[in-house]
Amino acid sequence: MRWTQTLIPTMKEVPADAEVPSHQLMLRAGLVRQLMAGAYSYLPLGYRALRKAEAIVREEMERAGAIEVFLPALQPIDLFERTGRKAAFGNVLINFEVKRGDRKVHLALGPTHEEVITDLVSKIVTTYRQLPFTLFQIQTKFRNEERPRFGVLRTSEFLMKDAYSFSASIEQLDAAYDSMYAAYCRIYARCGLEYLPVEAESGPIGGDASHEFMVPAANGEDQIIRCPKCAYAANMERADTGRAAAEISTSADAAELTKVDTPGVTTIDQVCGMLKCDPQQMIKTLIYVADEKPVAVLVRGDHDANEGKVRRALSATSVELADEATIKEVTGAPVGFAGPVGIRCQVIADHDVALIANAIAGANAGDAHYTGVNVGRDYELATTFDLRDAGDGDPCPKCEGTLEIVHGIEVGHVFKLGTKYSSSLGAEFVDENEKRHPIIMGCYGIGVNRIIASLCETKHDENGIVWPLSIAPYEVLIVPLNIADEEVMSVANKCYDELQAAGVDVLMDDRKARPGFKFKDADLIGIPLRLVIGGKGLQEGQLEIKWRWQDSPDKVPLESGVEEVLNRLAEQRAREAESVPV
Repeated sequence: MRWTQTLIPTMKEVPADAEVPSHQLMLRAGLVRQLMAGAYSYLPLGYRALRKAEAIVREEMERAGAIEVFLPALQPIDLFERTGRKAAFGNVLINFEVKRGDRKVHLALGPTHEEVITDLVSKIVTTYRQLPFTLFQIQTKFRNEERPRFGVLRTSEFLMKDAYSFSASIEQLDAAYDSMYAAYCRIYARCGLEYLPVEAESGPIGGDASHEFMVPAANGEDQIIRCPKCAYAANMERADTGRAAAEISTSADAAELTKVDTPGVTTIDQVCGMLKCDPQQMIKTLIYVADEKPVAVLVRGDHDANEGKVRRALSATSVELADEATIKEVTGAPVGFAGPVGIRCQVIADHDVALIANAIAGANAGDAHYTGVNVGRDYELATTFDLRDAGDGDPCPKCEGTLEIVHGIEVGHVFKLGTKYSSSLGAEFVDENEKRHPIIMGCYGIGVNRIIASLCETKHDENGIVWPLSIAPYEVLIVPLNIADEEVMSVANKCYDELQAAGVDVLMDDRKARPGFKFKDADLIGIPLRLVIGGKGLQEGQLEIKWRWQDSPDKVPLESGVEEVLNRLAEQRAREAESVPV
């Protein structure tokens, strides 16, 4: 492709509304343009990179045995009502009514395709002999993102690869999950991304086992807990700590339990200000409803309870904060004064709580707190649990290392769904004993747009994007220094034709512009290998070759220039392939 025959609208200045490097670079390099908040048009360079990422995803899905389908984006709302996800999605679900003749039809734009594909399979699969199999598609998804930001990282319309496995047994599900997990590792490695598989909560989509694939990035919106010493990594919702259950005993220096007046003081900060104490000395008492039963969850005053951990500690299906009426019923007090002493419900506590001697806690009475609260004397615990968010400096649960928090961009997620959707939508099979069972499902998603944005976010320097060869819009950029010089253009066109004939994605900057201007644009758009033709070098029978990440170019003989380019491309492809898991 010749620069003058395509559309590459580069920008010198950083757009004022672009907050992060990926957004800035994708705009400046002419990859995308914004139509409205949350919706972007892909220009030629951006779309070429997106298609290359899509091709890698498709190749690895097929290598893993998945079968490609293409499902409607337009979906009947009753499918979401049958699975309970219309309410779960809330305002995120884009749904509307259309008039068809004398009736109205309620539709939704697909945020994902669990309902549609399960409904499809329910009409096809009848026996265990048809299982297992995995279907996938690459399709546009729609979600009403209330705060679209960071360019294509958070949008209302995006390209997603979603795959769904259908199994007759847990063993088949495990095999499909492992196959998809391995495929994801190959995909991100082939795309040139540094990725981190992390343990995750399955969230409102349902299921039990789950991993997210994160790209560590300073501007990532998600927090990741990882251990630098071993392979352990998890998102904030799922991360465990290596703390042991505390020894539960009353302090030898236990002070007298004293009730103090704290009128209108309901928060940790307010109590600390009035009683001149630190949050670490307080017990925060949170009232939850777990499977319709109230339970008090105790954490240290400077910690936050982790609802996923609370749910797992209680072996509960659902956990949510209690309403004011429930809090009043179990504490006898308004919101803000709950404490473990005399509370009328089950109590569970984080490991750190039992270590607090002479704690301060709500007195289960309006405008009052207790000081001198001690476990074993003033309230009882049978054991303690890991109930709080993990953080910097916590012990690793897998080794002797120490955990740290890093930021990351989520680029993929895999779930073991179980039978959540098959049970709701009647997707069943008959086993060898003629008994009916719901099909066991897995779900595996990749944000294809996010692959491109993550590369721009993490692979750049002060001059622009630094593409890996596998995803770069073009592999080689030919820069003739003076297009008015017949000899220069003759050599440039010959190199261009030979590289194209060899199957190389090549772009030639045939604009009438100064060399310095062309070089700045070359660095900005980040094409991996640059071939410069003209000037003193051509007079001496030489060409300049430079990788985007090299400090200075290499000079090669004119007659072997194309051969040298092909050799360097082959060597780089081999280097990139070495990082891909088998």
